[in-house]
Amino acid sequence: MTTTFPRPETLEATRPRFPVWPASTRPAAHGDLTVGGVSLAEAAERFGTPVYLVDEDEVRARCRTYREAFPDAEVYYAAKAFLCRAMAHWVAEEGLGLDVCSRGELELAVTTGFPAEHMVLHGNAKSPDELEAALRLGVGRIVIDCTTEIARIAALVPHGSRQRVLLRIAPGIAAGVHPAVRTGTVDQKFGLSSTDGTAQLAIARVLEQPRLELVGLHCHLGSQIDSAKPYLQAVRRMVALLHWTRQTHDVLLPELDLGGGHAIAYRPGEDALDIRALASRVRAELRSACTTVDLPEPRLLLEPGRAIAGPAGIALYRVLAVKQSGRHTFVAVDGGMSDNPRPALYGVRYAPCLVGRTASAELRPVDVVGRHCEAGDVIASGVELPADIRPGDLLAVPASGAYHLSMASGYNLVGRPPVVAVTGGTARLLVRRESLADVRSRDVGL
Repeated sequence: MTTTFPRPETLEATRPRFPVWPASTRPAAHGDLTVGGVSLAEAAERFGTPVYLVDEDEVRARCRTYREAFPDAEVYYAAKAFLCRAMAHWVAEEGLGLDVCSRGELELAVTTGFPAEHMVLHGNAKSPDELEAALRLGVGRIVIDCTTEIARIAALVPHGSRQRVLLRIAPGIAAGVHPAVRTGTVDQKFGLSSTDGTAQLAIARVLEQPRLELVGLHCHLGSQIDSAKPYLQAVRRMVALLHWTRQTHDVLLPELDLGGGHAIAYRPGEDALDIRALASRVRAELRSACTTVDLPEPRLLLEPGRAIAGPAGIALYRVLAVKQSGRHTFVAVDGGMSDNPRPALYGVRYAPCLVGRTASAELRPVDVVGRHCEAGDVIASGVELPADIRPGDLLAVPASGAYHLSMASGYNLVGRPPVVAVTGGTARLLVRRESLADVRSRDVGL
């Protein structure tokens, strides 16, 4: 039987009432919300809290948005945003490849049935084990991040074979919401500078390796980029380097990977990058830049992660304590920086809301904080919640699908939350809760 999923425009039509929530979000009785037809209050009761819900239809619709906006490009979902077996399965069914950064991500996807030839392996410091696994499993492309990797990868390629590679370039473009996620400049750890000759030297070295096939250039500018302008600047600089390669080595590289970093909105009023507008402007800029230097247009590759997974996720927490301290009211929940380190790392804030009961009390500003032994364990500052917020209440945090559980830790040994898929009124467990038994089993004793 063929399963039919909603088209992106069908889902988008329902989004205005809940701008940073999955498009399937609906109000329900007694102050509840449903996502994917599943009651948030019932999901919290069934699976416990903290718990992460992922709207399958939202993930699929966002994959389709990319395929439709960039019909001639290869789109790779960036697994670092969030990966589990179901996620790999969904993006494969929607026609996307997979961008992986470790042997763990690679082998989890392969054992799910994801074809390795549709993967790209990244990393500024790939281990010998990771490179060996990538070659053994047949990864489609390996992104070379530094000159020392060139000979290392070539030495591992079996005799008579060739491995397709891309060179990651640092084009000297500052883009991204926080210094920690600006990866297109020349003063950070990723890529090869195109301004000091390092990239040009690397191109020459790769072309000298008979077991490596240089198929293109790669750049990734940063994260949470909400404007097309940096990408257009990157297109011009990367085309200039493609042109230099043809002029100097008489080699025409057929691919250009522009990475990802596309912004989403975490709170109402924040800007998200318009993917369809980005596609139109990038195609026009690429056409113009290539025409100027009489270069055939390379095939585009893209690596969105957050823009696919982020808006599809909701974190559910129980309130454990409410405390007045000076001018602040602190609402402490049963999760925090162990399942979502982004606020502590980047100072970001979210828009949690009360669900599961009708509140008539006036709204007042509170700080929603986590349970961990860090003053920086803050989920939202100055967010308005009902004045009668109390222990046992349920808070839902939208836009929680990316860089939460993928960056989760074992801090305070509280255990990582489960992941639950919702679609068509059904909730099913994808990743079980990490138990005390799991924690104990890793500690082999004295």
